[in-house]
Amino acid sequence: MDDKVYNVSVIGGGSAGVMATMRSVLNNDETLFFPGTPADRRRSRERWVKKVENMPAHLKYDRGIEHPNQESLAWLSECSLKHNFHWKKDLGVTSLKKEDEVFHLTDSEGELYKSRFVILCTGVMDVQPKVNDSIRDILPYANKQTADYCLRCDGHHVYGKEVTVIGHSNIAAWTAFILKERYNVPNMAILTNGEKPEFSEESNKLIKLYNIDVYEEPIQQILGDPKVGELEAFILCCGTTVPTEICFVSLGMLVYNELAKEAGAELDERGFVLTNEKGESSISGLYVAGDLRANIKKQIYTAWDTAVDSADAINSILRKEKRERLLQGL
Repeated sequence: MDDKVYNVSVIGGGSAGVMATMRSVLNNDETLFFPGTPADRRRSRERWVKKVENMPAHLKYDRGIEHPNQESLAWLSECSLKHNFHWKKDLGVTSLKKEDEVFHLTDSEGELYKSRFVILCTGVMDVQPKVNDSIRDILPYANKQTADYCLRCDGHHVYGKEVTVIGHSNIAAWTAFILKERYNVPNMAILTNGEKPEFSEESNKLIKLYNIDVYEEPIQQILGDPKVGELEAFILCCGTTVPTEICFVSLGMLVYNELAKEAGAELDERGFVLTNEKGESSISGLYVAGDLRANIKKQIYTAWDTAVDSADAINSILRKEKRERLLQGL
């Protein structure tokens, strides 16, 4: 066990985690950084996002989140404040508890650490559609961005294309409407993949207005070239072929909130962590940044913004404590 009490621990190695770490280190606060195990990273959005086309200066990267993060961490390892940067490579955190005003963290190898403050950046993952009870068939297309998830990030991909939305909720219906209205998609279909539609009366009217086909049968097969991610069609169990060049998956998110729940943080009805404007949760000293935080856009720039807010709020507390000690010594 490491008995030292660190100022800050950052858990999670995506956009929010790297920015929280960078800001904490550059604020001259000693920082533990747990980016996650290889298995953690495989189930993260960072690993699935390829080209990032809605962020300035990210177009040059083949992996639009992972590669700039790697560059930033390499720079932190060499910068003038590198003594503050404790990078626990390939390690995640499996347990997070607060005892006697100090957080106790257990890493993925069983090592124990203590920290005054924690910034939790474990994020989310999009729910994948199953074909014959497996998500494997969709993954090559997700990896090539012909299966997309985020309207803000990737909606422009549908321009001039045959498009389907996979989902059965009212949110899925509105995904189709926004794409239709924004890009005048020539042909649009919604595949509920065997689930009963949960569309509102208004949505049903818009489906009719926009001539959107709704298919409730399960998907049996995906036609295309998985090696290059070229999507051609979905074949349904009834034998119907639905031509598709781009599909949008709208099935909700897996929220990686296990550590927040263990620590006792308050969640909203979807499982996101509720915080104040600086990202502090209902547990004093436990901050949340990025996609895990409730009531924010799930974007790189909001991940950065929330991470900076949390790191700076912690630094403000630490500086105030130091200032008061100095004043007491006068």
